[in-house]
Amino acid sequence: MRAVRDSGAVPNSEFLLEVEGVRKTFPGVIALDDVSFRLRRGSVHALMGENGAGKSTLMKIIAGIYTPDSGSFKLRGNEIELNSPLDALENGIAMIHQELNLMPYMTVAENIWIRREPKNAFGFVDHRALREKTEELFSRLNIRIDPEINVGELSVANRQMVEIAKAVSYESDVLIMDEPTSALTEREVEHLFEIIRALKAEGKGIVYITHKMNELFEIADEVSVFRDGHYIGTHKADEVTRDDIIRMMVGREITQMFPKEEVPIGDVVLSVKNLTLKGVFHDISFDVRAGEILGLAGLVGSGRSNVAEALFGVTPATSGEISINGRAIDVKTPAIAMRHGMAFLTEDRKDTGCFLVLDILENMQMAVLRDRYVKRGFVSEAEVARECERMREALRIKTPDLNERIENLSGGNQQKVLIGRWLLTRPRILILDEPTRGIDVGAKAEIHRLITKLASEGVAVIMISSEMPEVLGMSDRIMVMHEGRVTGFLDRAEASQVKIMELAAQ
Repeated sequence: MRAVRDSGAVPNSEFLLEVEGVRKTFPGVIALDDVSFRLRRGSVHALMGENGAGKSTLMKIIAGIYTPDSGSFKLRGNEIELNSPLDALENGIAMIHQELNLMPYMTVAENIWIRREPKNAFGFVDHRALREKTEELFSRLNIRIDPEINVGELSVANRQMVEIAKAVSYESDVLIMDEPTSALTEREVEHLFEIIRALKAEGKGIVYITHKMNELFEIADEVSVFRDGHYIGTHKADEVTRDDIIRMMVGREITQMFPKEEVPIGDVVLSVKNLTLKGVFHDISFDVRAGEILGLAGLVGSGRSNVAEALFGVTPATSGEISINGRAIDVKTPAIAMRHGMAFLTEDRKDTGCFLVLDILENMQMAVLRDRYVKRGFVSEAEVARECERMREALRIKTPDLNERIENLSGGNQQKVLIGRWLLTRPRILILDEPTRGIDVGAKAEIHRLITKLASEGVAVIMISSEMPEVLGMSDRIMVMHEGRVTGFLDRAEASQVKIMELAAQ
């Protein structure tokens, strides 16, 4: 049954959306249990909770992607039942997903207006009108992207802006944003917030899922917290503190977000001299010692991830030298890097990390099957399974068992599986590219403790992060990059956000 948009008075003028008593189960998992939620007109309502708390599941139910086992819904005061994403769109509900869903070989304009293209008198797509509609939309949102460029040619940040524009184009009253700033620079985040404030002024209701506390207090009017599939509570954003929200999210105190310890710094394990990838980065030189955490900071496009990929042989450098324990190594492939004790957690878990059709065990064991678990040509499957189960428990991966397909996990739990994969290799050099992106505050603290523990055991860690508190809190030294070049190094004692930004913007 579909509700019909009403253009006149509504039974309840205060709430756009009301959800009561929603329950949703998946095989072996209760994702939501008697959950309620209400969204006011002209407001931003933040949803907070650890990975697997049920936030995205509830939003996918509201967006018509999942069907609830039970529960009731009201939209603009009217009872509603949504059976598909099309139902939701036709009733004014649009969702911007954390994992982008655009079609790379179609233009920006074609992606935005798909199935709604303007037609000419002969029934064909009117490309001129299509461009004009897109330009008008972009002008409203102050987005500067060519409507006729293929989406595949855009940066991740610009693709995110296209997703946002597409959602707005439906003139939806309810917009759901799932981690919309995960790939945006500070300037782009502020642009997004300007768009949100304008939509809010038009009376739209925005549901904003985020793990970033600073965003919550800057943009949200209300905040609701979920934990383990249960609704915990709702508060006005200006009436709670960061610690209040963390306690609600995790059900316990997190006393130290960045548990950095002073550990003995040993000899140089990795030495990089004049590493260059033509057209991408130039003359990169640095050393990393045993027990040291070297933070890599810089704005989006600075080349940090490209350097990491070159070190691991994903995209080999065109010149320069990589030495491990004083011996020059020609790292042409990831296999060579792994043989010399390297491990690399990529920043994009969906495209370059997870094998979504495989289960957790298969994903986690992938990097070690050719190593110590092979005896006389046969894999010791029981031993591998025991080690993977131990890693699952250590990282608190929320899943009924290791046979669950990884695509059924939340994004943060997928990230934990990938971290577990590389920790099983017992690396001597660990490269982490955005290790806590999309991970809740409780899991972040656990991963930070794990990184500190690895450093104390003599592992040399390179950590790339766009979150300044993480870089400052976890690093012994910080290397800053700008447009493919190193602009400076900062010791832990002298580093500050201002100094990093000065070097990153040179």
